[in-house]
Amino acid sequence: MTGTPGPNNIMLTASGANFGFTRTIPHLVGVSLGVASLIGTVAGGLGVLFETFPVLQQGLRLVACAYLLYLAWRIGTAPPPARDSLQPGESEGRPMRFHEALLFQYVNPKAWAMAITAVSSFTAAGEGYWVSAALIVAVFLLVGFPLTTSWAAFGVLLGQVLSSPRSWVWFNRCMGVLTASCLAFMW
Repeated sequence: MTGTPGPNNIMLTASGANFGFTRTIPHLVGVSLGVASLIGTVAGGLGVLFETFPVLQQGLRLVACAYLLYLAWRIGTAPPPARDSLQPGESEGRPMRFHEALLFQYVNPKAWAMAITAVSSFTAAGEGYWVSAALIVAVFLLVGFPLTTSWAAFGVLLGQVLSSPRSWVWFNRCMGVLTASCLAFMW
């Protein structure tokens, strides 16, 4: 689930290309810990709140749509890196910060789908519930971090291939459109 294209992996690819690997690390860690905390929150009963109060789910969906469109716009309109003053693969802007990436998981439609599916499919009933929920979180951390890291590394490689300002503009536009297309997960 964490290795397939979605908002996180598209944004990590764009970040790796535009800002380099080192500057993308807080984004990577925020994604991993954010998904883990979301799974823990869903296991703790957040899904029951949505069943009881469907308006909360609709509200979250609207906030998620707006934020995802904002991020897509930010990615799609990012200028090419200023090659003369920065290291290769680094841009003047800034990558997503740790806390932004962590909190983004709570409006990320794919992260919600992963969390709900994992908790509903793989937790044990009864006394084994919390142990199985903790194992799910651990597996997502152990498997998810290397997979998302590979997307950021792929972005770094793309950043080394993009040679003209025009290619950077098209790359950023494509990443923005792909990020916006993740809205399909919500509807």
